[in-house]
Amino acid sequence: DHEIQLFESIHVRSHWDEAQEKWYFSVVDVVQVLTDSTNPTDYLKKLRKRDAELGSYLGTNCPQVAMPSASGVMRRTLAADVPTLLRLIQSIPSPKAEPFKQWLAKVGYERMQEIADPAQSLDRARENWQKMGRSDKWIQQRMTGQETRNKLTDYWQTHGVQGSDQFALLTNLIHQEWAGVSVKEHKALKTLKTQNLRDHMSEAELIFTALAELSTRQIAQKEQAQGLSENAKAGVAGGRVARRAKEDLEQLTSQKVVTGSNFLPPVSGKKRVR
Repeated sequence: DHEIQLFESIHVRSHWDEAQEKWYFSVVDVVQVLTDSTNPTDYLKKLRKRDAELGSYLGTNCPQVAMPSASGVMRRTLAADVPTLLRLIQSIPSPKAEPFKQWLAKVGYERMQEIADPAQSLDRARENWQKMGRSDKWIQQRMTGQETRNKLTDYWQTHGVQGSDQFALLTNLIHQEWAGVSVKEHKALKTLKTQNLRDHMSEAELIFTALAELSTRQIAQKEQAQGLSENAKAGVAGGRVARRAKEDLEQLTSQKVVTGSNFLPPVSGKKRVR
């Protein structure tokens, strides 16, 4: 269960460990939050070298957990639970220390509520998107697309697709087929780094992504696709359904569906999606 949490509009990658029932957070992301460093990885290396006790503590208590990289690919990164993060916070002088501690407590409390009542997870996602300035229409399309995505990944999980790497491979294959660009290239087009690509898609991009993933699942179910190879064939076919529809729309409107528009704060004249 991987999520991108928001602390003061800054993305913090996280992983919910079902067995241990606790959060793990990306240490590098937390360092960036606390320091505003342009190179949090380098900052962490210097910190661990300067504070040997801290370095040893993190090495012992921080596992490597697979989390989405800037390109959307799952990569193993140093992760820490809440007690370990509190130890890290003690070593970084930051005015954000106390607000961040409160945020950690709030995230943990919200997770417990969501386990008791899953509908609260959707409510929290909606609230986050509203804070980020998304319209109700966009939010509804984003949530519909997420439901379609979840149904596809549920199918993969029960039909021989193994591990996050294979999930990422299939996702990228479908995306490449309908959009004409990879997930990484699409993020680069939108000048995104650690941000979630779908959180910066236009309504049209969300719709065609959902169409591609819906088509993939229905084709896979019809063919009873099993394993990576067969599901990859279904992914190509599903992506092509959405690509043909995209090309028809582009021809009729003379407008590209896949664009560099995003929801990032305006910088250097970058265009935001409407």
